Amino acid sequence: MNTRKTLLGALAVLIGLVFSSFKDDDRNFQISKNLDILNAVFKELDMFYVDTVDVEKTIQYVINGMLALTDPYTEYFPDDDKGSLKELLTGKYGGIGSLIRYSKRHDRIVIAEPTEGMPAAMAGLKAGDVILSVGGKEMVRGTMEPQEFSSKVSEALRGEPGTSFVLKVCRPLKNDSTVMEFKITRKSIKSNPVPYYGMVADSIGYLYLTGFPEDCAKAVKKAFIDLKQQGVKALIFDLRDNGGGSLQEAVEIVNLFVPKGQEIVTTKGKLRQASSSYKTSNEPLDTEIPLAILVNGNSASAAEITSGSLQDLDRAVIIGERTFGKGLVQTTRNLPYNSTLKVTTSKYYIPSGRCIQAIDYAKKNADGTAARIPDSLTTVFHTAAGREVRDGGGIRPDIEVKADKFPNILFYLISEDIIFDYATQYCLEHPDMPIIDSLKISDADYAEFKKLVKSRNFTYDRQSEKLLKTLKEFAEFEGYLEGASEEFKALEKKLNHNLDRDLDYFAKDIKESIAEEIAPRYFYQKGAVMQRLKGDKNLEKAIEVLNSPAEYKKILSAPVADKK
Repeated sequence: MNTRKTLLGALAVLIGLVFSSFKDDDRNFQISKNLDILNAVFKELDMFYVDTVDVEKTIQYVINGMLALTDPYTEYFPDDDKGSLKELLTGKYGGIGSLIRYSKRHDRIVIAEPTEGMPAAMAGLKAGDVILSVGGKEMVRGTMEPQEFSSKVSEALRGEPGTSFVLKVCRPLKNDSTVMEFKITRKSIKSNPVPYYGMVADSIGYLYLTGFPEDCAKAVKKAFIDLKQQGVKALIFDLRDNGGGSLQEAVEIVNLFVPKGQEIVTTKGKLRQASSSYKTSNEPLDTEIPLAILVNGNSASAAEITSGSLQDLDRAVIIGERTFGKGLVQTTRNLPYNSTLKVTTSKYYIPSGRCIQAIDYAKKNADGTAARIPDSLTTVFHTAAGREVRDGGGIRPDIEVKADKFPNILFYLISEDIIFDYATQYCLEHPDMPIIDSLKISDADYAEFKKLVKSRNFTYDRQSEKLLKTLKEFAEFEGYLEGASEEFKALEKKLNHNLDRDLDYFAKDIKESIAEEIAPRYFYQKGAVMQRLKGDKNLEKAIEVLNSPAEYKKILSAPVADKK
């Protein structure tokens, strides 16, 4: 009987292998067949199409179309675009060290934010300077889209470190403008991942991390050691708007706060080599200091590994909004002719065993967009202490602090460059700003801002008017308009467009936005962070929790009845 079972078992395995082989052969045939068809179509198109086909552009379009069926993180980089890939991976590039942006008013590219200590800032360039030419080449938009134009100017500004060029700009003064030339020598630019850290309350330190580029863990370690020397007894670690980066850097940062040998991340993919385990490998700096991590909807990838693993290990209280939900890992693959494919090869799982990926790119909604995993289909996992956490949909904070609503008028004031242009004039008229605390938008300043708004014939869509118009159309369609005509007239009168009223009603929000635009022009990225922290509800909540050891401990402990 045992022999019979053994033979039947072996036969079943053999049949399975045969069918598997047929399946593999069929897939290989389908791949070969369709590649042959693609090759034939392109040859026929190139030979017989009435106009000459742009080979590189056409193939690039085909590749991008193919990758569009995967996820937004799988990308193709041709040889002439390897610089952007290197910058993405390392955070380094050769250039002048400044953000640039398209200006609708000037139809040109303008300097947006020079980086402290970099060539643009050292040469004397200021935010608002309009770029006229780079190295003698005129920078005009022509028929290009603004994004394409920005890329063209960015490419012209970048180059090998040590090379020099003349940059001609127009500096827009209040009633005039002046053309200026700067000789600039490019250098290797690496953004500072920790633009600001310091004390924000008695014995409570604060550290802001912008991303997870190469060596950012060393920068975080250095800042944390400095804070400890200043006497911090608790730390607020700000990962808001942090889009992530290196998985290994995230593990090393977590290692500062948890013991050596702790598994932080596992990756699982289709191939064996895509599956790995990442453990802390160094002795930590401090496993006891209370931690609060600030996150929002733009905290993603490595920022979620950091916050999620510290949550799973009950090592930090997470405060803010639910994070983005990127649980995918990318690696680079070399392709012919020095091109590269950045491809998603696995998903990552944090200590509780959960994957926080929010979007299932294999499933599509009716409109063709990728489907988000509904909360009802997420699974419960448990932290080391037994607290419930869920997979899918990002990291849910332990304490949720809802973001303030963004006024509609403010969106248009920003997108129309009015706040940017006002900040440019403000800084030219106020050349000195001794300390960040002295930056306040007075009523007199705001009156000048309102003059600028009106001089631009500023208009904007008001959602209340749109909704009222839609409601009126439905009321007429369903036969209710005649009976409610007086009510509609009264509403239309109350919701009548009044720019003065809206500028006054939303003055607090607009003033804050103006101050945030002005701050980095005097104090660079550090100033931008410090300005945003003024009146920050998330920061205030973190300080409140860290000042209450009993509350902090309660949050990180599972209810007695639920402990496993």
